[in-house]
Amino acid sequence: MPDIFIYNASPCRVIFGSGTLAKVAEEIAALGCSRALVLSTPFQKPDAEMLAERLGNLAVGTFTEAAMHTPVGVTEKAMAAYTAADADCVVAVGGGSTIGLGKAIAWRNDAPQIVVATTYAGSEVTDILGQTENGKKSTVRDARIRPETVIYDPDLTLGLPVAMSVTSGLNAMAHAVEGLYAPDANPVTSLMAVEGLRALKSALPRIVEDPDNADARSSALYGSWLCGIVLGSVAMSLHHKLCHTLGGAFDTPHAETHAILLPHTAAYNAPAASQQLSGAIELFGGDLGGGLHDFARSIGAPLSLRDLGLTPKDLAVAAEMAVQNPYRNPREVTRDGILNLLTRAHAGHRPIAT
Repeated sequence: MPDIFIYNASPCRVIFGSGTLAKVAEEIAALGCSRALVLSTPFQKPDAEMLAERLGNLAVGTFTEAAMHTPVGVTEKAMAAYTAADADCVVAVGGGSTIGLGKAIAWRNDAPQIVVATTYAGSEVTDILGQTENGKKSTVRDARIRPETVIYDPDLTLGLPVAMSVTSGLNAMAHAVEGLYAPDANPVTSLMAVEGLRALKSALPRIVEDPDNADARSSALYGSWLCGIVLGSVAMSLHHKLCHTLGGAFDTPHAETHAILLPHTAAYNAPAASQQLSGAIELFGGDLGGGLHDFARSIGAPLSLRDLGLTPKDLAVAAEMAVQNPYRNPREVTRDGILNLLTRAHAGHRPIAT
């Protein structure tokens, strides 16, 4: 019999399938809007401009300066563009950086949001906003932050570079692993977490082998959606705390940081949460941390924090920051424990459960 639990369903409209990009105009109208500001990163500026052109009079412009870790300064520029265009909603085209910008706008002015997801970030179905200012990353949760509509068109991920597909997919898997041992986990999110892990574990090697494999791309996007639902439904712990610490303090790339740390944070917590993690442990051969490391290596994922430019001195600073503001985690979070975890991740060593 399951333990006592609470489950709150996320109020988000999801449209999944090949060719669903064509439904953006219809979804803008369904929200009662008619003046969309289309958002993207500089890299995806052509995609944003193409979509704005397709939307015709429903688009009032583009803002293409979304940046990693959602800097407050960029958000302020986007807010000015939103006001100047007299927009009444935002359409975010891209991954976590663009999605984060749309959320940051909505948190400030309650703008309706449509997301066209082109990576495996998962944040598009959460009410969580992480933003940086003065070298620190803070997190906010609020109902206004969750996008109203998310469109998953696997066709849009066919051009996602393999390296980005790999790190983005491992980022999504981190949401699921942490969701399994969350203090507020429940049977529904745990089922989603294991299914999301299974889908991504199957899809990512096929994408590496054949980036144009439409079935693999669809499976990966499906898995990332499930992992994102988990992220938005329960509390995150050590893994996300460390990633936010490194990203905010040292501007490390978001998905790569998640990919490198995941095997190590899983190994750290597995001894204290073996029952909750049993489904994931089975998926990865009985050793979650080691299995995740081997899987990441097999698909060419980055393995070392050293390769992101971090120094041993940075690790000590990060360990100190990570033990501030206590948070719930299956295993006690200590400075020495975190420093040891980061040291192994810095060297790219296979994690050892202790």
